[in-house]
Amino acid sequence: MKLPWIWQENVPLACPITLPLILTVPPENPLVEVKEQAVEGGEVELTCIVPRSRPAATLRWYRERTLIPGISSKQENGKVFSITNVLRFRVERKDHGSIVTCEATHPALRGQQKQTQYVLDVQYSPTVRIRPPQGVMREGDTLVLTCAINGNPPPRKINWNRANDSLPERALIEGDTLTIPSLSMLDNGTYACQVENKHGRSSDQYVLVVYDPGAIVEAQTSVPYAIVGGILALLVFLVICVLIVMVWCSIRQKVLEGLQLGSYLTHEASGLDEHGEAREAFLNGGGGHKRKEEFFI
Repeated sequence: MKLPWIWQENVPLACPITLPLILTVPPENPLVEVKEQAVEGGEVELTCIVPRSRPAATLRWYRERTLIPGISSKQENGKVFSITNVLRFRVERKDHGSIVTCEATHPALRGQQKQTQYVLDVQYSPTVRIRPPQGVMREGDTLVLTCAINGNPPPRKINWNRANDSLPERALIEGDTLTIPSLSMLDNGTYACQVENKHGRSSDQYVLVVYDPGAIVEAQTSVPYAIVGGILALLVFLVICVLIVMVWCSIRQKVLEGLQLGSYLTHEASGLDEHGEAREAFLNGGGGHKRKEEFFI
């Protein structure tokens, strides 16, 4: 017996429903590649790569927390995407050691980011500076000179020499340091430190003057007198400047007072002409000369 089919309102039928399957592939940490060695004054090219993600991840570059634009592109490989972002910029020696960060964002990361940092390696020519000893060198003292070097790559060899002469036989060279014990006046001269790498060379000089004990005492006592003399000269100059300003202000004040007095007298005379009468009298003065006076009433 076949049961009749009965329709009931508001009762859902059990039917199979097919939903599309959405494939989500979160990105791994980005890969950062450099095209070639960065050199001072040139351009560096960095490439950030995320080989697999779905949907396509978003890549951004940051340098010291500042967003810098790059050129992004993507390629579909089956059901996933490969994302690249290329960054190019000019570098100087001050950029050596700074950090550039590539950041990947993706819906599957739920607000988190995947980051990879790259430390810039910028090569540049060396600079050098000799650190001199403190004070005046005397006979019997030990001279120690240090050659402070800054270069990338670091110079492998440091050359010490003396202008127009050879180094003393007792001179000792240890890397960037030159030591000459038991100084004498025969050691006087110009000493130089020279360094070089594949990007350039640099040098610095130090003039050595060895004094005997008597000259040292005289040289040391002359320094305070020079300082005191300079201070006194400055004070005298300041006093002269103050006097000049005071005289100028005094003259200016007198001129202003004279102008004000003249203006006042002119005003008073004008007032008397309007409200009173001016009478003239000629008085005989000494020597037979006449003197004219005006009386205002």
